[in-house]
Amino acid sequence: MKAMLLAAGRGERMRPLTDHAPKPLLEVGNKPLIVWHLERLAAAGFTDVVINTSWLGEQIPAALGNGGAWGLRITYSQEPWPALETGGGLFRALPLLGPGPFLLVNGDVYTDVDFGSLRLPEGQLAQLVLVDNPEHHQKGDFHLDNDQIVEDKGEKLTYSGVALIHPGLFEGCSDGRFPLAPLLFKARAAGRLGGQKYSGEWLDVGTIERLAELDARLSLCDPFSDMDSIP
Repeated sequence: MKAMLLAAGRGERMRPLTDHAPKPLLEVGNKPLIVWHLERLAAAGFTDVVINTSWLGEQIPAALGNGGAWGLRITYSQEPWPALETGGGLFRALPLLGPGPFLLVNGDVYTDVDFGSLRLPEGQLAQLVLVDNPEHHQKGDFHLDNDQIVEDKGEKLTYSGVALIHPGLFEGCSDGRFPLAPLLFKARAAGRLGGQKYSGEWLDVGTIERLAELDARLSLCDPFSDMDSIP
């Protein structure tokens, strides 16, 4: 299975830090945020990673190279600016991801989810990892009922930015700028959207304040301290 890291966004809430660097390259715990994902992907047994780029996107391949420093093969899916949003960015990257399901990870979250343990149930178009609603997003995103995401039943939780996606989710789409959410709602209506709750470490690193808090904490303890952060 291949993995896709989303790294094309502008990071408006992180300005002025993102005026001169793409958000995934902002450092926490003495390494770029995206490197934490690369290390966890490698530890989970992944070998092929696709990263989409747009805002200041040339900086990302310049920093990460071909992924060899982590035992990975990184391919880049370049987008124009403005970026193609999540749906459009994933659709553009499908030729690089292949015909099978792939792991999707937002580049601006931090989590210790075991990426290698995730499975897409047969017949499902996506499996979303959900978490308890954080203080800044109390309304949540999706209702989870017995491992199925439904319209209005069960516990309402927040989408973590981690999912397994089947390319069939994009049937009928064409190249361009569009969001992912309507496709997920369509799969939900068809009974083909699964979910699971994760209770471990997770943080939406979406503001300068949360970035600073995470940086302070990770600087004290790095489980990947014996691995190079940038080649």
